[in-house]
Amino acid sequence: MEPITIIVETPKGSGHKYDYEPKLKAFKLNKVLPAGMVFPFDFGFIPDTKGGDGDPLDVVVISEIATFSGCCIDCRIIGAIKVNQTERDGSTMRNDRFLAVPTVSQLFSEVNTMLQLPEAIINQLESFFKNYNEQAGKKFEVIERVEAEEAYRMIKD
Repeated sequence: MEPITIIVETPKGSGHKYDYEPKLKAFKLNKVLPAGMVFPFDFGFIPDTKGGDGDPLDVVVISEIATFSGCCIDCRIIGAIKVNQTERDGSTMRNDRFLAVPTVSQLFSEVNTMLQLPEAIINQLESFFKNYNEQAGKKFEVIERVEAEEAYRMIKD
C-alpha cells in the first residue's frame, strides 16, 4: 500500500489540542487538557478526506519522535479503531481513529499492521480517547479494531 501524507495538528506530549482552521490557513488552540494529561502520540488528519463528524479523518501517528503542528509526514496505515462518538447534545456519529507509522521511523520500521504493536499501546490509546472525550462531556465507544487493508479501504471510500 502506498504511503499517505498526514498533517499533524497536535504533537506527542502536548497538553493542548490544536485544530487546523482552513479559513485562517493556520493552527488554532482548541483546548487545554487537564493537568497531567498529554497526547501519547502525534495526532493529525489526512488531507482531502471527510469523516463522520464532517472533519478530515483523524490519525494517530505511532512513532518514537514528536513533531510539531503543521508537520507533514508520509506514513503507512497500520489499522484503525472504529468509534461511535456521542456529543453533549446526545447525537452520535462515527469518528474513527486511523493508526499510522512514519515511513522514516526506525523503531517501528517493521510494523505494518496493528497486530505487530504491543497490545498495551492500543489499550492506552483507547483509554486516552475515552478519557479525553469524557473531559469534554462526550462518550467515546470503540466498535472494533480493523487491520491495515480494511483501514486503507475505509480511507479510499
